[in-house]
Amino acid sequence: MDTVVNDYLATWNAQGEQRTALLQNTFAQDVTYTDPLAETTGRAELDAVIDAVQRQFAGMTFTPIGKPDRHHSQVRFQWGLGPAGAEPVVVGFDVVVLDGDGRVADVRGFLDKVPA
Repeated sequence: MDTVVNDYLATWNAQGEQRTALLQNTFAQDVTYTDPLAETTGRAELDAVIDAVQRQFAGMTFTPIGKPDRHHSQVRFQWGLGPAGAEPVVVGFDVVVLDGDGRVADVRGFLDKVPA
């Protein structure tokens, strides 16, 4: 369970070839991602969303908050986005559904705290 969350957040923090590798290893090819600001299908669209978030929040890092919870093929967890070692400026809560290979097939994201 922790591996799924760590790899998921590492993908959001990574760039270039490292992010490409994490996307391929962590997410199903036809992954769906839905949050209040985006709705995508496929790794390429998710990659574009991650790139846009990294540009908007340059220099900030995604980190886990608390412990993830899992049952069946679902994992839910809270995350923060902010400067390393500082209070997150954005806090969210995601539920991911894994496919039969243990890759993230579906993400439902919620934003709990956003900057004004």
